[in-house]
Amino acid sequence: MAAWAADCAERVLPFFERAYPEDDRPRNAIETCRTWVSRGVSRMAGIRGASLAAHAAARDAKGNDAACFAARAAGQAVATAHVPQHAFGAAYYALKAVAAANPANAGVTVAKERDWQSRRLPEGLRQEIMRRIIVQKRGGGVSITLQKGEGF
Repeated sequence: MAAWAADCAERVLPFFERAYPEDDRPRNAIETCRTWVSRGVSRMAGIRGASLAAHAAARDAKGNDAACFAARAAGQAVATAHVPQHAFGAAYYALKAVAAANPANAGVTVAKERDWQSRRLPEGLRQEIMRRIIVQKRGGGVSITLQKGEGF
């Protein structure tokens, strides 16, 4: 789940890095997540710090929704080391970043990204995970929600 979450966040990271090329907090969060996945061990203080830093970068990106959501995706991805459900947040915020980056074509771009996310999951997890990430067409755009509830 953490590797998938990092993949989801990394795909939208360019939205943040183009706008804030000197700010490496979201990239560091993704790299911290990948290090945890590869080693299986990491200090929770480092995980938490990387997540909080990525979310601080998101707050600093006020006014640029695509960059803000991309940074949040990174913060959620690394937090998967703490609570597996944060992986859903990485995918959710990645979809929101895609929608914000191209609002005129959000329906198409979000559908493509959601399909990519789904195909990256092991088949046994795909339906359970993707049923919680809901994309609905609303007016000329899309609404993306994360269904929480039992078992979440």
